[in-house]
Amino acid sequence: MEVEAVLVKELREKTGAGIMDCKKVLAEANGDIEKAIDLLRKKGLSAAAKKAERVAAEGAIGSYIHAGAKIGVLVEINCETDFVARNEEFKELVKDIAMHIAGSGIPPLYVKKEDVPADVIEKEKDIYRAQAKETGKPANVIEKIVEGKLEKFYADFCLMEQVFIKDPEGKLKIKDIISQKIAKFGENIVLRRFIRFKLGEMAPK
Repeated sequence: MEVEAVLVKELREKTGAGIMDCKKVLAEANGDIEKAIDLLRKKGLSAAAKKAERVAAEGAIGSYIHAGAKIGVLVEINCETDFVARNEEFKELVKDIAMHIAGSGIPPLYVKKEDVPADVIEKEKDIYRAQAKETGKPANVIEKIVEGKLEKFYADFCLMEQVFIKDPEGKLKIKDIISQKIAKFGENIVLRRFIRFKLGEMAPK
């Protein structure tokens, strides 16, 4: 199929892959961006994925105080060089993610899926399994329901899986925003850690 230039441009921005690679996977995916991204990842052609293995020890700690000074956030985002750390677009990324953490409807608890403790995952699975059993569905269907609900848990509580609050279409996740910057700057960027303060949240009753 003939691949539209606008699709190639969008795929390049999301993954950092080369023009010809983008055209090839888009043709294979019949113009479906999400399928094309999956194909790039499987084939190891995404520049962002390749750079993600490199050490990122520079960067910045950003802060954001939400309206009314009731919520405050500190976030550390690392890059490979001081040159990128001083870049205004990188600084804006740090600020945007700090703002997202402060303003997100569901406050994130973890940076990424891998940070969720095993006992928390098992507890959530037990709850989902018990709920699913009430429907009377067979065991194999119940397990699919459990996995689906676990993905929803990650989307709610893992920062990298949350949809970026400034994305007008509500499609780009935090991990997508970071991947775009990795592709643009040509070096690894890591969202290392964050802390969110809410006034009086830990105050004794």
